[in-house]
Amino acid sequence: MSEKIQGQDVVAAMRRACNALLAQQDYLTSLDQALGDGDMGVTMGKLAHALLDYTEAPQIEDLGKFLLGAGMAVNRAAPSTMGTLTATALMRMGKVVKGKRELSAEDVVAMFQAADTGIQERGKARPGDKTIVDALHPASEAFAEAVAAGKSLAEAGVQALHAAQKGLEKVTPLRSKIGRASWVGERTIGKVDPGCAAFVVMLTAVLQS
Repeated sequence: MSEKIQGQDVVAAMRRACNALLAQQDYLTSLDQALGDGDMGVTMGKLAHALLDYTEAPQIEDLGKFLLGAGMAVNRAAPSTMGTLTATALMRMGKVVKGKRELSAEDVVAMFQAADTGIQERGKARPGDKTIVDALHPASEAFAEAVAAGKSLAEAGVQALHAAQKGLEKVTPLRSKIGRASWVGERTIGKVDPGCAAFVVMLTAVLQS
């Protein structure tokens, strides 16, 4: 696969994801109120504004450094659980593409996997715990499988999104096991996990190129 993603494409995708999060703040808050302390929308709003500011006039010589900087910007602006996890994902992605000015499909596979591993390690969550991992992990696997099969970036992205949506649906009937949502106990059964929902919102926006 010879397709390449340029720096401006990464910036545009990040800004689309941020604008989508801002548009869905109330939705994410409502989901979090049912499972946790209700601050998901606020956190994602802070995160989105920080990244929009960061991407206002970026100088991209190195996409790895750009992503590391994005992670640090998120960490400063939204030092909550989801902010920390998002910052971790961005910084882990930055490390695997350090020194690159453009990205191949294989680079994106590595970035997906790095984000997945980073969030699982930092959040101490695994698939089935009903967290963002349950959307991110299947999306990462589906994207890698599609790229290995010779699919285009667009096709791989669609497969990743479908896998993320299925992952969200799969854990919705379950009880939350991690974080404040776990304190709510059985009342989390049948409720959409806000982390999964936020990931689907972001990935949907990223793919709308």
